[in-house]
Amino acid sequence: MPRDADRAPTEADYLAAYDAEAFERPSVAVDVALISASEGALRVLLVERSEHPQRGRWALPGGFVAPNESLDEAAERVLAVKARLTGVFLEQLYTFGDPTRDPRTRVISVAYYALVDAATWDRAARDTEKLRVARLVVPWEGETGGPVEARDPDDRPLALAFDHEQILGMAVRRLRGKLDYAPIGFQLLPPQFTLRRLQDVHETILGRPLNKDSFRRRMLASGNLEATGEREECVGHRPAERYRIARRSAV
Repeated sequence: MPRDADRAPTEADYLAAYDAEAFERPSVAVDVALISASEGALRVLLVERSEHPQRGRWALPGGFVAPNESLDEAAERVLAVKARLTGVFLEQLYTFGDPTRDPRTRVISVAYYALVDAATWDRAARDTEKLRVARLVVPWEGETGGPVEARDPDDRPLALAFDHEQILGMAVRRLRGKLDYAPIGFQLLPPQFTLRRLQDVHETILGRPLNKDSFRRRMLASGNLEATGEREECVGHRPAERYRIARRSAV
């Protein structure tokens, strides 16, 4: 019978003796690009940094991931605490890991993007001294990619913290890329909407006009829409029919 000293170590033995401090570990954070579309522009919620580093600059809602929570849970917590929003569309976007992106230490950021319609946006975006709704200015076409600029209501550029102009650029690129194969634009609309409003959202995301007739045909043939039987109210023209996303559709 083998002696204990001759026994091969088990996984429990290995884990009991494992030194978690033996390797240098980076910090992990999440940053959330909370995006809406209104008045022909994509808009994002920014938070003014009140502490160093980069105090006074504008940042996406974010925070460090706690040891006992998943990445998705951390992103949901950030939205709930900093934007007062729960239950909105939220998807992981990209991981940003440049060793110099944060001057404090090595911080890897797992970026998310969240999409909300204008009514939901109003609940989250009550401007205070530390919160601001910024308009995104995209200097590139299609899915070229690259940083984008955020501007305040007076059209002045806002200084963004860390690499958040790159995160926002990646979010715009993702939105443009998904329009062709997923009903992503519906997440920026209320539960009921007109085809004109849906086209407005698509044009806002793409940054270019679309042919009205071909857009309507494509949307109606997609299987993603169903008529509500209701029409617009209190408008100065012929009331347009309202639609909603078909229940079988998923982003």
